[in-house]
Amino acid sequence: MKLDKATINDFESIIRFYDDVILRTPQMETYACWKKGQHPTEEGIKAYIEEGSMYLYKENDTIVGAMAVTMYQGEDYQAIEWAKHVEDNEASVIHILAVNPDYQGTGVGAEMIREAINLSVDSGMKSIRLDALASNTPAHKIYKRIGFEYRGKQHLFAENTGWTDFLFFELKQNN
Repeated sequence: MKLDKATINDFESIIRFYDDVILRTPQMETYACWKKGQHPTEEGIKAYIEEGSMYLYKENDTIVGAMAVTMYQGEDYQAIEWAKHVEDNEASVIHILAVNPDYQGTGVGAEMIREAINLSVDSGMKSIRLDALASNTPAHKIYKRIGFEYRGKQHLFAENTGWTDFLFFELKQNN
């Protein structure tokens, strides 16, 4: 399988991919709370594509996984006590990582995160971060197994959840 940067030509297939993930992922409403049209949104996906942050993990021409990897962190990340203090444009963040339900549990998600780490390192990022709903315990386990550590919690508003707790993670540094 191969990780490719998405283009605007991929937009419709990406929307169909996320709709399928939302529809067929077991316990989606419990763990990630993604809802069609609310999260991830078409506008958000289009913005990630346009800024060059949307990536697709493909087998042949089929999308097996998708994620955004930004080479900056947003304001929500500033309130966390990180292990390493860096400027917003020195931290990459993994967003909206999803795996085709037929491939869930096969290690594809972990491989995608490793690819995101490689992209971030190659781009000179000093820290690699992500967040997940507090209820998304399967994702937390994957992140910790790969080498991310819990750094803090915030109670934030999201369209798909309302006010809820988000956990923030940072890749452990070896220096």
